[in-house]
Amino acid sequence: MYILLVILILAYSKNIECKYTFDTKYADVLIDHFSYTSNKTFKLRYLVNETFWTANGPIFFYTGNEGDIELFAQNSGFIMELAPKFNALIVFCEHRYYGDSMPFGNLSYTKPEYLGYLSSEQALHDFVDIIDILQNSKYGSDGPLPVIAFGGSYGGMLSSWLRIKYPATVQGAIAASAPIWQFTGLTPCGVFYSIVTHVYASANEKFDCSISIKNLWPAIRRVANTPDGMTWLNSAWKLCNNITNTKDVQKLIDAVSNALVNMAMANYPYANTFLADLPPYPVKAMCSELIEPEKYMKDDKKLILALGKALNIYTNYSRTAKCNDFSDTDALGISGWDFQSCTEMVMPMCTNPDDMFEPSAWDYDKVAQDCLVKFGVKPSNPREVVLQYGGKNLKYASNIVFSNGLLDPWSGGGVLSNISSTVTAIVIPEGAHHLDLRESNPADPASVIRARKFHSDSIQNWITDFYRDKINSNFNRVLLV
Repeated sequence: MYILLVILILAYSKNIECKYTFDTKYADVLIDHFSYTSNKTFKLRYLVNETFWTANGPIFFYTGNEGDIELFAQNSGFIMELAPKFNALIVFCEHRYYGDSMPFGNLSYTKPEYLGYLSSEQALHDFVDIIDILQNSKYGSDGPLPVIAFGGSYGGMLSSWLRIKYPATVQGAIAASAPIWQFTGLTPCGVFYSIVTHVYASANEKFDCSISIKNLWPAIRRVANTPDGMTWLNSAWKLCNNITNTKDVQKLIDAVSNALVNMAMANYPYANTFLADLPPYPVKAMCSELIEPEKYMKDDKKLILALGKALNIYTNYSRTAKCNDFSDTDALGISGWDFQSCTEMVMPMCTNPDDMFEPSAWDYDKVAQDCLVKFGVKPSNPREVVLQYGGKNLKYASNIVFSNGLLDPWSGGGVLSNISSTVTAIVIPEGAHHLDLRESNPADPASVIRARKFHSDSIQNWITDFYRDKINSNFNRVLLV
């Protein structure tokens, strides 16, 4: 289950629906911000929308995730909806090594000496450089503008860390579904999968469908224990990628597990097209196909057929696919995130005996060895991120809102209670992965509407403080003169 570390990339569709328009810009930034031994640069992409901006309006700055920045720009409608209220300039900045922002072009992923500049620290400095460029352009002609950082998932982690590490650059941060505590020594390794299991167990009032899922894995292994069984399974599930050996069986189980996790994270109250065409509350929709266990639980093939039909919610809800593919995630930046999880982003993951997934222990030594084989690197310290950004010691931080939906398995590594009067937590009981950053929908639960209101009020307070401090600073300067 180690491959589930890459699921932080998760719920973004490869089919970019361009509802929102932006001007695409590039800026030269240093490949290495910290060594002072090289002045080599690369072009970092960022997207700008100034439709609502007026002089002295703030900059809403989205800190890009592990993927093409256009994906996040098109799936963060709340920022677009909020901009007119504040006359804000909207900027979505791409993370280095993702999308079009490749420091070494086609060589970027070929060798450790090229890939070694992929880190959150380097990315944060990129963001600071882009903000500095904006502040010294026409937008800041009347003086510096307040900058509000936004981000969801890994992007949310970055927005909070940007405020923590560079408080003079950003006035505040909205960090949605940001698992900043999903690291060694901070959160038990089994929390993630326990939450996923709970989401499925509570999806139907009459039946716990996590039990059926838990029984699926041994059923697959028993049926696929022979060539004839594999052939039957290929046909029964109409697999795009046929299984022919035991390694294929493991890959299929891992891929189905990932699909189940993705549905939990994209468990929104309305239809969405992140990974595929999904119905409202896809977990509930899937579990509704499994409410009569007495018809299939005692027979492996019947169980596999029942789960296969239910999983069509994920693989073929649109009923246009000719075969079922559980692993179609090529464009989501997985290689980059794999590298990051092999260096600084070491997130311990394991399953508990009561979970609906196969038993899986956290083995740091095995992870490190796998990283060495795959990338030629391994983590220098599994607590690197904790040392970089402070872990749970947030008492010196300020102006950050952490929001988490309790249907989101990453909430287990998130901040769920207030740290101080200026580092606050919003819990969205009916919310999946950063639902609050998505555009408004009539089906939105009241809890996410309240969360967005809290975000807006917080931003208003931060901007007010920015200009009050600016006035006071100018007044004190006059007195000194």
